[in-house]
Amino acid sequence: MADISLGEILIAFVVLLLLSGFFSMAETSMMAANRYRLRHLAAKGQRHARRVIQLLGNTDRLLGVLLLGNNFINAASASLVTVLMVRWFGGHELAITLGTVLVTLVIVIFSEITPKIIGATYPDRIAMSVSIVLGPLLVLFAPIVWFVNLFVQSLLWLGRIKSRPGIGQTSLNLEELRTLVLEGGHLIPKRQQGILLNLLGLKEVTVDHVMIPRRQIEGIDLLASEEDIQNRLITSHHTLQLLYQGHPDDVVGVIHIRKLINQMRTGEITADALRAAMQPPYFVPQGTSLLDQLQNFQETHHKVGLVVDEYGELQGLVSVEDILEEIVGEFGATMPYQQEYFTREPEGTVLVEGICPLRELNRKLGTRFRLDGPTTLNGLILEIMEDIPEPGTAIKIDGYPVEIVQTQDRRVRVARLTLPSATADS
Repeated sequence: MADISLGEILIAFVVLLLLSGFFSMAETSMMAANRYRLRHLAAKGQRHARRVIQLLGNTDRLLGVLLLGNNFINAASASLVTVLMVRWFGGHELAITLGTVLVTLVIVIFSEITPKIIGATYPDRIAMSVSIVLGPLLVLFAPIVWFVNLFVQSLLWLGRIKSRPGIGQTSLNLEELRTLVLEGGHLIPKRQQGILLNLLGLKEVTVDHVMIPRRQIEGIDLLASEEDIQNRLITSHHTLQLLYQGHPDDVVGVIHIRKLINQMRTGEITADALRAAMQPPYFVPQGTSLLDQLQNFQETHHKVGLVVDEYGELQGLVSVEDILEEIVGEFGATMPYQQEYFTREPEGTVLVEGICPLRELNRKLGTRFRLDGPTTLNGLILEIMEDIPEPGTAIKIDGYPVEIVQTQDRRVRVARLTLPSATADS
């Protein structure tokens, strides 16, 4: 290097620092790029995003090129600094040591930390830009990278370490996807974020939590007189009626009142007319998840199902509307079978009916009662008390004081719930 001037060496050193910084920035941006945004852009025809995904699909080769280039350039930079120190100070050991410390400091600041911070700050934009250069480099240095990876794969095999697939091919499980939606709250409108979270939670919620309890289901006894049948239809509050013979558990079908409008006008409502217009009952096993049941509704083209327990006894009724409301929230129109379970009192207390579903209690009042057991407030109280409590009994459930106000037919009919001040005022 005797023929090379100091100025040329300095220029070469600066160029090497810039190239090292490029590889450092490229490595960080490629590893930190948002794979899902890139896939979205690639699906829209963005060729740079498609190129980045292809590069990330060969992670071992990509890292091989980046690290080989970076380490080679850093080694060349250290050699140039050593030449400069020898030119300026001769072969003095202290000068060479100081030169090594100096070049290490310069490389760390200008070729490592700063470029990597920039790459981590704008990963997607930089990854798509540097992919233009990295693509040809992968082809150019393919033989060298292949040779180096032979040793890498051998070491991994000796260590019984299985290499992962390309980073660009990674996928999210349900919990990770839920976390992604939560962390993206500033980018997703609150309403849409809530719908996404409800949709992701459908697998964890069963029909028991959203069904209309058996006590609230109306039905018509086909063995009753024609007058009783007509009175039942005229005074019903539900558009859907169960048809049974003698006992509500002996369900033979379901019928929508709109199919009987003509007969109701003429007064010709008979048990035979109901049998002719009814649909066979569609039974749903208790404990079926809402996601599975929604798919079942789609496959069977039913809109309403009767929830039965392991003994075949009727427990409630679930409809497509109930599942949709679990996703998007309550619709504007109140369904005929819906009722208000709460009566607010002064001093932050609320009278709650025992049949109130815990999910609705949590949704309407902002409480946090457990949902992994009983589905109603009455069921939760009985599970904890292990007995039918007397009126006036007070207990604390999940941090909320609950006073039994009225019991009837071996169940809690009404309870008084004391809410925290923040919840009571909302």
